[in-house]
Amino acid sequence: MPAFPIAPSVLAVIRAPRRAAWLAALAGLALLAGCADFRPPVYQRPETPVKAEWSRQESITVSPAEAVQPNWWLGFKDPYLNQLIERALAGNYDIKVLAARIRVANAQIGEARAGGLPVIDVGAGASFDKSTGQKSTWTFNAGAQLNWDIDIWGKVEKGVQAQTAEFRATEADWRAGYLTLVAGVSTTYFQILQFDEQIEQQSRTVARNGQILSTYQAMYQNGLVPKIRVMQQQAEINRLNKDLLELRRSRDVAENALATLVGVPAGNLKVPPGRLQDRVQPPPVPAGLPSQLLARRPDVVAAEYRVLAAYNIVGQARLAQLPSISLTARGGTASFALSDLLKSFTFGFMPSINLSMLDPGVRARVKTTEAQVGVAENEYGRTVMTAFEEVETALVNVDAHKKQRIELQQQVEQLRVVSAQIEAQLKEGVVSQLEVFETERSLLAAQLQLLAVHQQILGDTITLYKALGGGWPEADVRNTALNPPQ
Repeated sequence: MPAFPIAPSVLAVIRAPRRAAWLAALAGLALLAGCADFRPPVYQRPETPVKAEWSRQESITVSPAEAVQPNWWLGFKDPYLNQLIERALAGNYDIKVLAARIRVANAQIGEARAGGLPVIDVGAGASFDKSTGQKSTWTFNAGAQLNWDIDIWGKVEKGVQAQTAEFRATEADWRAGYLTLVAGVSTTYFQILQFDEQIEQQSRTVARNGQILSTYQAMYQNGLVPKIRVMQQQAEINRLNKDLLELRRSRDVAENALATLVGVPAGNLKVPPGRLQDRVQPPPVPAGLPSQLLARRPDVVAAEYRVLAAYNIVGQARLAQLPSISLTARGGTASFALSDLLKSFTFGFMPSINLSMLDPGVRARVKTTEAQVGVAENEYGRTVMTAFEEVETALVNVDAHKKQRIELQQQVEQLRVVSAQIEAQLKEGVVSQLEVFETERSLLAAQLQLLAVHQQILGDTITLYKALGGGWPEADVRNTALNPPQ
């Protein structure tokens, strides 16, 4: 059939819609590119309320230059406590979990870095075919394929930096767990020694009240006191025995908790009895500046590293909007005989470009990561405010409990003098035995309060050492090159 020529005017009418569609697409692409922000954000430490100094400076007994040492618990001068902490650092499972998370985070750095490397697939195979009435055939093949998404904008590197920051955060988590473990072991051990001293004093109280009961019984038989007084004293002894049983129960429970902290089964650790006030004395109260706290305290450092990681994730998401270039190369060979497999070879190469900014999921990812930065920054601010509160509260408690100890020491000394004088008056027949018992009871109550305050001062000092960062060095939170540990 003869070909009928098409007039140029008709061709122009047909091509016009195509040109309009292309122009519209290009205009939309230019509009998206103009609205999108491809620049990674520059990291800055989140703003938090400024604090120049601590309000209870009079409670601090060392200067900032003599701040917390890494092995600060040696200041309690208790060799058994030192052994417990060494065992706990080696055997506690919470600290082992945190160490394992560090190894996971380190491995994930290599995983993130692998995203920028070419991927090579190599394979070989053979197939067998047999049809009725025909000879069987073998087919042999071998081939390889290389895929490489070229990181021309640094998207992969931003991911590596984000994962590196998370690795540093997990290291700081381990340090925070280290401090929590040491503080927990120390506090629990001191509680056990406090229970020992309370049990000793409570046992003496029970024995002394038994003597009071014997006195009341003798007085009752002589008609000097009613029987109800004897019954009241017996009830008092029952109460004291109940309290003694509770103290022993509390000691066993604390010993089980200490065993778990140390890393041994509960019941397998037996702490030798001791007297808290004789064995452990509070070390000097450490010093530190609020600015040092932000760089030394592990949970604050971890929170800031996670802000840095969030910034890097935003940068990675923004860079993902830019066009990406991929290279794909294929090569292989096939033959019906294994000996002819390498005689022929085919090869193919295909570069491609992907306009990611047209993907609504990629653009939505940018908004999500930017919102997550706000979460990380506010978590950092919350951690900083908690750190300030813990230090200030520890200083308040140390100051108050030290003043209370002075008052209680004076009270105990005065009651001892009174007790001695009442005992002397008893020998002269001026006072009764009951007055002696009441004076001794008051003295014992004051001694128990003094013991409790002593334990509180120890606990407050531990809390302060922990709150000030426990002797860990300052950390400079920023993007740095990482040499993964072996």
